[in-house]
Amino acid sequence: MRRSTERFLTTHVGSLVRPPEIADAIRAGGARDMDARVSRAVRDVVRKQAEIGIDVVSDGEYSKPNFASYVNERLSGFELRKEAPIQGIAPSRGRDRKAFADFYDEYDRSDPDHQASPGPPATAVCTGPIEYKGQAQVARDIANLKAAVGDTGIAEAFLPAVAPGTIEGQRPNEHYKDSEAYLFAIADAMAHEYRAIVDAGFVLQVDDPRTAVMYDLQDPAPTPQRYREFVELRLAALARALKGLPPERVRYHVCWGSWHGPHTTDVPLADIVDLILKVPVGAYALEGANPRHEHEYHVWERVKLPAGKILIPGVIAHTTNTVEHPELIAERIGRYAERVGRENVIAGSDCGFAQGALYRRVHPSIMWAKLAALVEGARAASHRLFA
Repeated sequence: MRRSTERFLTTHVGSLVRPPEIADAIRAGGARDMDARVSRAVRDVVRKQAEIGIDVVSDGEYSKPNFASYVNERLSGFELRKEAPIQGIAPSRGRDRKAFADFYDEYDRSDPDHQASPGPPATAVCTGPIEYKGQAQVARDIANLKAAVGDTGIAEAFLPAVAPGTIEGQRPNEHYKDSEAYLFAIADAMAHEYRAIVDAGFVLQVDDPRTAVMYDLQDPAPTPQRYREFVELRLAALARALKGLPPERVRYHVCWGSWHGPHTTDVPLADIVDLILKVPVGAYALEGANPRHEHEYHVWERVKLPAGKILIPGVIAHTTNTVEHPELIAERIGRYAERVGRENVIAGSDCGFAQGALYRRVHPSIMWAKLAALVEGARAASHRLFA
């Protein structure tokens, strides 16, 4: 994994707004030339990232319907149901939604993506043994990204994959005897995808928002110790899935959910940061730009980043249409560099700009403007701190 040895490198969290040729085909139920469309779109999006100046790029997750639900096609043992009790996924819809019910009612009704999918979405329920069957899909993702990187001059690229705990948190279990057996079965299956990505020469990014988000979904709020125990089991499953992989080829992403809400019931980073830092990876991608968590750079005044590890703080946010000024981005980068060392910081984004093929958080023109500002801000911070 590259480090910021001469200047601050830039990256993002992976999922980018899909182009019309992909989104339109999905809305229409697919297209005969879908694989070709995705291949062309991946080539285009990688080229655009390179042109802007992003150092560590992704495929935009263009082949996936959603950052997490894509595994429905890659894991056996699940069946889709229209009627599934929410209690099987989480104890509630969230304390933030409970506290701001009127806002969320209006927010959901005004969301064009929400309106486009009337009724409850299908829920994947575990009803049998879990095995990995996505070899062809991950091989296609790898081939598309390799072809796209080609001769662009890009030195490093990453492919995201979802974590066992986030898979489990969205899927009721009717087969395994308990949560540990269920999580470890998911981990053993996903280990195949993780290794395929690393063996292909790419950096693996493991996406695990549920490490933080499940705190809000538990009502009443759990005690810090009880929530830590909840997280520890899910991170043990992730460590099992990563066993044997070189940590320097893996990065771990945690966020507090991508929706544009108040987030008043988010778990503080300070309460779980030590658990996150035990995950056997080379880099940690964490939110740092949204107004609910921007102050948490102070955590790194009390917590030491382990030797040899990299921090990828979000310095641009998916939660606002305002394009951050490069000077603000440079300031944010500098805060982290002062606390963990400039060579240990890669400038990133808080979260993906689109959690699914039909679900975007900002307009694509704003997304690209933010990424361009990220590069400019990193350049300014480099001029000050590497001169």
